[in-house]
Amino acid sequence: MNIAREFELANGPSKTKPATENTKSLTLTESLVEDIVSGAIAPGSKISEPELAKRFNVSRGPLREAIMRLEGLGLIERIPHVGARVITFSPEKLIELYSVREALEGMAARLAARHMTPQDIAGLEQLLNAHSHHIEEVEGASYFHQHGDFDFHYRIIKSSRNRHLINLLCNELYHLLRMYRYQSPRAQSRPKEALTEHRHILQAIANRDEELAEMLMRRHISGSRLLIEQQILTD
Repeated sequence: MNIAREFELANGPSKTKPATENTKSLTLTESLVEDIVSGAIAPGSKISEPELAKRFNVSRGPLREAIMRLEGLGLIERIPHVGARVITFSPEKLIELYSVREALEGMAARLAARHMTPQDIAGLEQLLNAHSHHIEEVEGASYFHQHGDFDFHYRIIKSSRNRHLINLLCNELYHLLRMYRYQSPRAQSRPKEALTEHRHILQAIANRDEELAEMLMRRHISGSRLLIEQQILTD
């Protein structure tokens, strides 16, 4: 996903600053998001503006704007008397995150069954076929790391045609989930089962069965949440 483009669509370009400054800040935001998601900037790390300004060779203005965007995405939090830090995942945060995702993505699947075009459906079928080949090649090891799973969910969310839903799911929740999936061994569970569930969801959408599409999507995400809860209990 192009983060800069998403910000411009959601908020519009700034009218008070030159376009070059906006572009620099948005590009910096993209770089920082990827560093946080991948763990290059570790969870719990303190955000040092001087260090980041030196590392990325930018002035403090664009950097502060980028940090504000990261706070808006939920990737950075400000702690009193400590300052800005990269978020860390607690079991409670994860379960809350997946509970919200279950409800919202279920709604997105229902709306996608109503609005998705035949071309969109054919594109998703091709995507899942590519995922199947990839899983066979790597035995599922990097399915989620390659964003394959997220491409499927992301396309369905976009096809809901609901701007508020898209904004909720494709900004903060999207990157928090990527961060968790990328950095947690738990994220690599059940790739083949997940792919089969994706195919069932897509079939319900293709059949324009809104109720079934929502139910299957909720069940799919609920399965992931239950796995997390089981892991927490055994840790």
